[in-house]
Amino acid sequence: MQALRIVLLSTAFNGLTQRAWLELRESGHKPSVVLFTDADEVARQVREARPQLVICPFLKDRVPAELWRDSPFPVVIVHPGIVGDRGASALDWAIMKGEKRWGVTALQAVEEMDAGPVWSSREFDLPPGIRKSELYNGPVSDAAMYCIRDVVEKFVGGYQPQAVDYADPQVAGRLQPNMKQADRAFDWRQPAGEIKRRIDAADGQPGVLADLAGGRYFLCDAHLDHRTGEPGRILAVHDDAVLVACGDASLWIGSVRRQPAPGEETFKRPARHELGRLLDAAPRLEWAVDTHPHCEESYQPIRYREVGRVGELTFELYNGALSTEHCQRLVRALQWAKRQDTRVLLIRSGRGSFCNGVHLNVIQAAERPGEEAWRNIQAIDDVCLEILTAPQLTVAGVAGNAGAGGVMMALAADVVLARQGVVLNPHYATMGLYGSEYWTYTLPRAVGGETAARLSGDCLPIGARQAWRLGMVQDIGPRDPETFGSWLLSMAGAAERNWPELARRKQELDPARLQLCRRAELDEMRQDMLENRRGFAERCQGFVLKRRACRTPERLVEDWARVAD
Repeated sequence: MQALRIVLLSTAFNGLTQRAWLELRESGHKPSVVLFTDADEVARQVREARPQLVICPFLKDRVPAELWRDSPFPVVIVHPGIVGDRGASALDWAIMKGEKRWGVTALQAVEEMDAGPVWSSREFDLPPGIRKSELYNGPVSDAAMYCIRDVVEKFVGGYQPQAVDYADPQVAGRLQPNMKQADRAFDWRQPAGEIKRRIDAADGQPGVLADLAGGRYFLCDAHLDHRTGEPGRILAVHDDAVLVACGDASLWIGSVRRQPAPGEETFKRPARHELGRLLDAAPRLEWAVDTHPHCEESYQPIRYREVGRVGELTFELYNGALSTEHCQRLVRALQWAKRQDTRVLLIRSGRGSFCNGVHLNVIQAAERPGEEAWRNIQAIDDVCLEILTAPQLTVAGVAGNAGAGGVMMALAADVVLARQGVVLNPHYATMGLYGSEYWTYTLPRAVGGETAARLSGDCLPIGARQAWRLGMVQDIGPRDPETFGSWLLSMAGAAERNWPELARRKQELDPARLQLCRRAELDEMRQDMLENRRGFAERCQGFVLKRRACRTPERLVEDWARVAD
């Protein structure tokens, strides 16, 4: 196929935009990214790029009129809704209404939002009980990638997009209003499943505003439980979540954001952290993996099972963030799993991201953020050390995207298996950090010193296929989450046979070298986190408060001067 000059116009370089950028490059195209700052600047950047095609995979703003009205190139919006659907709350309404089928539509930008002619569309079954963040990063992301590839192929072939005919009975989508908190509101006396669906429809952003423990909070990260009690009462606390009684059962709430006062900015925190002393009277439940390895409780952020000679340790991290306390729990679970009579230890993520490293929200909320960051990074180092020193052959199952700390945590394992379509960011500098998690040992071990230096310096994402070619990943499994889980267990069981050289490599591990790497990394990180030499404090705050980028990073801008017509 002809190589195209493509601009990806996006509100942020998020997971979907990164995946689109990677897949277009893999297909031989020349994608460049323009992040939306203000309309005039965006229009100038896009015009100067002289693209043949502009695609907007994640855009919360209106496309400047001069781009869609007067430009020689089409501007295509990727909308997370079925054909005919319009409005900014497409996924919220789909989950709230319990739709069985949903989809993604790629349509041309016109004056009315989401009203342009259609270039491509893709439908999928909407899994029951899925929350918005999982839906966006899973089925929506997959359908969006199909549409983007389809748009590129059709553009090369001279395709003309088709106007939506709302008289056609096959067109089920309609204009929907932006969902407001009044639409999301619930009463704790309602059934738990109904309340969960409302929270699921707001998961990630904006959350559902509700009364809890005498205050008003935006709720996220809900899990069903069978326990009953007085509706609205907090029944128990486990790890970072609180159990709240509903009309017929109860819900674990893992993350909340306090309703801000006028002029105040608040952000999501683990529920137990935010509620603090308000939970003093609530019972603490300790479902430790070492005493209840096969516990059937509904909410288990860390769980363990054995399948043959494989011990499978699964961890669930909301938004991929690993706090100091998360690390301490994971260390205890790893220490217990390492003592079991197994030959292979499979360490895998559950739903959502694999891991993105330190918990920036918990750090920002601390009285002394730098000191909390310092505790957090040492705690993640402890997790990586437990993986590196396991007597079993260790296999990392990367089921979701991973940031720097998560990539290095996976590389601490002997074998890394990734789910198709995952995006890895093996670099720290964009957060003003040197990096830790034994990266100066594990990354060169996987790819060699020269490539490790390039990956850490380029500050660019890589896809699963590129990671496999580099040697960071040993194999890539199916995209479907359930199928991937079965494949992962099968591959873990055969890991010693499939990768005998990696099994033997464990005997070459030098504890003294590990200690040296850790000490050198932490010497650098001390200056970054405690002395703020590279602006980590400001970048952490900007991330937590969702500050927009001031400009598009140069590393995302393709040099088209030599290929422009």
